[in-house]
Amino acid sequence: MPKFPLNQAPVPIERADDCRWIIPRHGRMNVPGVVFADDRLMTSIRADEALRQVANVACLPGIVRASMAMPDIHWGYGFPIGGVAAFDPDHGVVSPGGVGYDINCGVRLLRTGLTMDDVAWRMRDIVEALFRNIPTGVGSHRSDFKLTAANEKQVLARGAAWAVANGFGSAEDLRHIEEGGCLEGARPEYLSERARERGRNQLGTLGSGNHFVEVQRVAEVHDETAARAFGLEPGGITISIHTGSRGLGYQVCDDSLQVMLKAARRHGIELPDPQLCCAPLTSEEGKHYMGAMYAAANYAFGNRQLITHFVRRAFEEALRRGPRDLGIGVVYDVCHNIAKFETHTVDGRERRLCVHRKGATRAFPPGHPQTPEAYRHVGQPVLIPGDMGRCSWVLVGAAGAMAETFGSTCHGAGRLMSRHAAKKAARGRSIVREMEERGVVVRSDGYATLAEEIPEAYKDVTEVVDVVHRAGLSRKVARLVPVGVIKG
Repeated sequence: MPKFPLNQAPVPIERADDCRWIIPRHGRMNVPGVVFADDRLMTSIRADEALRQVANVACLPGIVRASMAMPDIHWGYGFPIGGVAAFDPDHGVVSPGGVGYDINCGVRLLRTGLTMDDVAWRMRDIVEALFRNIPTGVGSHRSDFKLTAANEKQVLARGAAWAVANGFGSAEDLRHIEEGGCLEGARPEYLSERARERGRNQLGTLGSGNHFVEVQRVAEVHDETAARAFGLEPGGITISIHTGSRGLGYQVCDDSLQVMLKAARRHGIELPDPQLCCAPLTSEEGKHYMGAMYAAANYAFGNRQLITHFVRRAFEEALRRGPRDLGIGVVYDVCHNIAKFETHTVDGRERRLCVHRKGATRAFPPGHPQTPEAYRHVGQPVLIPGDMGRCSWVLVGAAGAMAETFGSTCHGAGRLMSRHAAKKAARGRSIVREMEERGVVVRSDGYATLAEEIPEAYKDVTEVVDVVHRAGLSRKVARLVPVGVIKG
């Protein structure tokens, strides 16, 4: 991971309480920085450039209240991963670095009618069936179908609804997805031919890196009312899907960076870091990026919807049971890399803002109109994946998030090691055997991915979750432990 340059002083930061740290306004910062972390997590946070990135984001025009970071914060492109920032629509900007390369990377959680007794004896078969049905790895694509140009345009415009309309799921699935699985305002025509080409045969694929499909057991329930609303019971089996917009989203981001650098210069925006290149939300460049980014986000919603279909098929094949017997339904689907317009209360006044969440999760509280009706009495489900060897968490949105973080919370564990350092630490080890000793069946496209994803490469997700729980940004509902996983 990058270190502070020797000629640059560390970013000043003050402890506010046991969950919050403040970066006071200094230099060209328009607002302070706020970092959610405890003492232990702050030790690792100080080891890379993430705090400087929090301060840099605070220099952008039109930023409202504060530049924020969640306890899973680590160094990223432009914004830190784990960063949250909201901008005034008339005077603020949109920055591709505040969304990330993998546009609408996110998590979908599926519940089932199964218990560990139903799957333990066939777990290897389940993992193999998942691996057969869902292509993984760098450049992975589907050989069973390729989108036509016309169909791809529909995916970009309609998201998960296109998949459902074409037999990949049901209308019930759509009722349990952030934004219903489709962001309005998508402009497929704004995508380059290269971006569209990369997306045509990757829908329904997992990709590489930290993306996965994981079979899990509900190990603990902390909030019985919320767990019951989400259909989670102790000992029950769930499946998590973590992936995004694949090569299409990467290309949309890549295409936008040079445009945004020129836009920043043209609009007189002084950047503390070129990776924070941006454009006013009111500008043609800003509107163009938002339309293209929304289209890529819809592709990601469609991608997770197709993978849901193939997860269902894999379980049917491995367990030789029908859909009704398996009872696989969508709990929720959340975005982790997105910028979108939302209404929030600032200084006692409702304001429409463009909220950037880059490695952060929306966490709306009970009663919020954008929470699915079935969950409105308890709040929006929040899905926090951990590493493949420990656990993941289901949380629920809380009022504190609306008051402090524009309805946002953490998104995962957050890396401790670079991919290179993780590979070095894994050298000579049998990661598959180590996982089996933990009770987890693992299948991957190759050893390199498993080496990059060793559990110690990540912070302990429970420590991250403890911070947002204590800070009142989201509340613990259930802890999920992995029993089978496929990775890219």
